[in-house]
Amino acid sequence: MSTLINILLVTGTFFFMEFMAWFTHKFVMHGFLWILHRDHHVNEPGFFEKNDAFFLIFAIPSITLMAIGMNTLGFPFWIGLGILIYGLAYFMVHDIFIHQRFKLFTRSNNIYLRAIRKAHKVHHKHLGKEEGECFGMLLVPWKYFREALATKK
Repeated sequence: MSTLINILLVTGTFFFMEFMAWFTHKFVMHGFLWILHRDHHVNEPGFFEKNDAFFLIFAIPSITLMAIGMNTLGFPFWIGLGILIYGLAYFMVHDIFIHQRFKLFTRSNNIYLRAIRKAHKVHHKHLGKEEGECFGMLLVPWKYFREALATKK
């Protein structure tokens, strides 16, 4: 039974992190911490961005919770693990697949991945912090799935 609870904690945390990513992106990154996120919307030279600081902002709770729960493998550990797995998924999709910071996964005919890329492209058409859209990462509005289906390669 405890294995099932741990799996549910990791899975539930993973999906909750999609909401947290959306909320943080919309109200924090495009709000009072725009100073850190701005360079992600405007191409500037160099590999690193100030926006990369958000990696640490999300990693700190994950590391802290895993450290607290490590000795007993209690619920903090599994919640921290869920945050970590979401962070890895976010990194793979956002930094590697969409923005091509590492030249891997350059082409995909997968409808879901094409819908994610389209939604993110729509988000980046706004260079300022106002009037943004598509703040989530893994949950994509249905209209981008329809567009991906309509333009199937």
